[in-house]
Amino acid sequence: MRILAISGSLRAASHNTALLRAAAELAPDGVEVQQYEGLDRLPHYNEDHDTDDPHPAVHHLREHIAGADLVLISTPEYNGSMPGHLKTAVDWASRPFGPDSSLWGKPVAVIGASVTDYGAVWAQDHLRKSLGLAGARVLDLELAVPKAANRFGPDGELTDPETRERLAEVMDGLVAHFESTATVKV
Repeated sequence: MRILAISGSLRAASHNTALLRAAAELAPDGVEVQQYEGLDRLPHYNEDHDTDDPHPAVHHLREHIAGADLVLISTPEYNGSMPGHLKTAVDWASRPFGPDSSLWGKPVAVIGASVTDYGAVWAQDHLRKSLGLAGARVLDLELAVPKAANRFGPDGELTDPETRERLAEVMDGLVAHFESTATVKV
């Protein structure tokens, strides 16, 4: 089973990227968590440029989403919503709209961390809505990490035991979803 982990933050010392690294550490045996690289190289969505030969970064994104069994996105919150570059990723991944898009029917879970008291809950809500409208199967797994600076060590390691436990539950939920929907091949 392969999970594609996408951080909605572009910062090198991002709490959301660190949260996804911790998710990979907490993944059960047999689960590969691949960190997506390249969100910062995506051009803004422009339907005129959405051709059979898309920008290489768009092709890269679509290919990685299509090749994953599940997607886990961790988003920060910018001005009460998801970052614009994350919305751009959803827009590109949702095309062509319908069964041929890499997001169509793809199981996706959304989590998030922020330095505020709210843990990026608005951003997570907006991202879930956008993903659902794009045709993804948004899973009912949530994790909001408020006051993230207090939950990670100086090296970016997730040190808060309660958050680690809740993140492990999210990872177990992803595995359970995958196992419950996997078809038996004879």
